[in-house]
Amino acid sequence: MAETETQHHPEHHDEDVHDANYQAPPEKTIEEIMAADQEDESLRRYKEALLGAAQTEKIVVEPNDPRKVIVKKLALVVEGRDDMELDLTGDISQLKKQLFVIKEGVQYKVRIDFLVQREIVHGLKYVQKTSRFGMPVDKMKHMVGSYPPKKEIQFYLTPAEEAPSGTLSRGTYSVSSIFTDDDKHIHLEWDWTFEIKKDWA
Repeated sequence: MAETETQHHPEHHDEDVHDANYQAPPEKTIEEIMAADQEDESLRRYKEALLGAAQTEKIVVEPNDPRKVIVKKLALVVEGRDDMELDLTGDISQLKKQLFVIKEGVQYKVRIDFLVQREIVHGLKYVQKTSRFGMPVDKMKHMVGSYPPKKEIQFYLTPAEEAPSGTLSRGTYSVSSIFTDDDKHIHLEWDWTFEIKKDWA
């Protein structure tokens, strides 16, 4: 499954995740990127700053994992409260059993922690589809960007969202999340749940 290797994006998600009119640029290695446009001094300096240590050494953080992007954690971030976190490195089929409780009407953000190794990754995207009683109620799609390999964890924080409020909005919601890229690789796909309550308890 996706937790052990990078997969190509299944067809039934393409219309949700990828613009049919967009043609991704061809994948290039870090060596190819550094070799191009050598005569442009400002571009060369920009690439050196962007790539950092990756331009001089092959960065492989987890040698037994062949993936370029290793998604580590999802966190719900609410100001004034400890982050609520999902560990995405284990058995992701069990994540549905962990229930996040969110107070109705609060502002929250989603943070994705991930590693990039081996090669630069282009056009990362985070797509989240939320449903209730089997019916879709919300979809958000965020362009995360392009990232070079680094030894440190990198992260993406979504803009603030407002949790639903009111008696009819309270209850359990199912979420399907996908971390993908311009080349239609799935880096991770997982399902999780949260419950909207009148208060945090």
